[in-house]
Amino acid sequence: MTGAGRPLDGYRIGVTAARKVEDQIALLERRGAKVDWAPVLSSDPNQVDDAELRAATEAVMAEPIDIFVATTGIGMKTWFEATEGWGLHDQLVSAISASEVLARGPKSVGALRRRGIRELWAPDSECFEDVLAHLRGRDLAGLRIVVQEHGQSLSMVAHALQRQGARVDVVTVYRVASAEDPEPMFRMVDLIAERKLDAVTFTSAPAVAALMSVAGVTGRRDEVVAAFQADVIATCVGPVTAAAFEMWGVPTIMPERSRLAAMIKILETELPSRRDGLSIEVAGHVLLLHGDMVLLDGTEIRLSPAPLAVLQALVVYPGHVVSRGDLLAALPSGTAGSEHAVEMAVARLRAALGTRLVQTVVKRGYRLAVAT
Repeated sequence: MTGAGRPLDGYRIGVTAARKVEDQIALLERRGAKVDWAPVLSSDPNQVDDAELRAATEAVMAEPIDIFVATTGIGMKTWFEATEGWGLHDQLVSAISASEVLARGPKSVGALRRRGIRELWAPDSECFEDVLAHLRGRDLAGLRIVVQEHGQSLSMVAHALQRQGARVDVVTVYRVASAEDPEPMFRMVDLIAERKLDAVTFTSAPAVAALMSVAGVTGRRDEVVAAFQADVIATCVGPVTAAAFEMWGVPTIMPERSRLAAMIKILETELPSRRDGLSIEVAGHVLLLHGDMVLLDGTEIRLSPAPLAVLQALVVYPGHVVSRGDLLAALPSGTAGSEHAVEMAVARLRAALGTRLVQTVVKRGYRLAVAT
């Protein structure tokens, strides 16, 4: 791919990954992007003490498992490799194989199948919450469930399953740790808050949490959230990563398939469209958004922060219903913390744009009047 006419020429993109980052940076730079790299997590999973993991493994195999839940590919791979060194690999594989095996996504499925273990069920969404929803609908009384922890504590998950009557053992294979050098993270937060980046890529939910934590301790979290809501595209490799942004009211983009190359590909089309401004037809009018600027049929409309935040949230999914709760999360910090604040912001938005552009969907929320 030569320098002329490369799809990401002129764009500055932040990368937060720690593992396999060389491939991601190379993909972006070959397409013309200038890359700022700030690993927000340690480059290697922090494995637990060998004796601790062996003791946990022996406890897992001490009695039959009814349901086994695999949450990450790297966790299962690391665990199986450890058991090979102890001479316990075949016993663990047999213990897991004799149970009902659930897997969070394709990477954990792959790690299991490489050891000859077939999963009974895995959600299409790759979301751990959907695995829990699958279990919540069942009678778990008296069942023994073993859960492979995915780097962050699942103690609350264990308590929730125990409330359904299950006995739960959580096996910690590794823990996610922050990057050893925090200075690049501080610089990344500043670049986002000052809107000097066009997009930032995220390949894991813990990376999102780590960045927002740094933004919090530096006092720039509100600025970072505002930047992501307007000018900087939060780009996620898949739905699990994107879900970590929901609590902040940050819109995200992600590919249909959770793959690195697909994530880069979606930036090739999304960034140029954002630079030109997002133009959509709403109720017979042309609505153009470019950052904080709003044009309706070519006339600039000035919006205060709350109605602007509502409009930006609705535009992320044009024509689809956005709940009052999601719109409340999108409102600027300091806005009254109730759904009445959403109703007031929608009323002001309608006063500025016209009543026909924003539709109320009873008991569900609001949407733009876009033909679907």
